[in-house]
Amino acid sequence: MAKEQKQVRELQEGSYVNMEDTPCKIYAYSTAKPGKHGSAKARVEARGVFDGKKRSLSQPVDAKVWVPIIERKQGQVVSVTGEDAQIMDLETYQTFTMRIPDDEDLNPEDEIEYLEFEGQRKIV
Repeated sequence: MAKEQKQVRELQEGSYVNMEDTPCKIYAYSTAKPGKHGSAKARVEARGVFDGKKRSLSQPVDAKVWVPIIERKQGQVVSVTGEDAQIMDLETYQTFTMRIPDDEDLNPEDEIEYLEFEGQRKIV
């Protein structure tokens, strides 16, 4: 698995974190001051990169969490069939099929950028 451990205080909006064994992108991060008998707490709101579900996490700022290492790659559209597109990776020349997002309009020969983590892929 491509992931590393970080303290919650090192996280920031726009970065990634593993929640419920799913890579998520952070869209809100806030901290609360330490109380009389406790340490500062952080609240992290994130959305799943591949499934789109919202998740939240509330932990002390010195707690450790897993951060996925998501690769950003380049590809070229080979063909489009309905809602799927056949993509060729521009580094390895490997071809695979991906679902086209609703807001995208792809044509053969288009170059795209996609995210990859543990065999899961998503067009950005």
